[in-house]
Amino acid sequence: MPATRTSTYEYREFALPRDTTRDKARMVLTEYAEYGHWELARLRIYPDGRRRVWLRRRVMRVERTA
Repeated sequence: MPATRTSTYEYREFALPRDTTRDKARMVLTEYAEYGHWELARLRIYPDGRRRVWLRRRVMRVERTA
């Protein structure tokens, strides 16, 4: 029976200024997702319009076979 492994993630946090449009924010997040294999972990929109974004991606651990 294979051993179960817990998933380990690395995180990246960044902020988008308040004058960033919704379309521009979507394009930025899509770029991270397609080319960096990041997924959205959390998005916080503040009352003044700033966006704070947390992205995560799985860390692939390579085990030696020989």
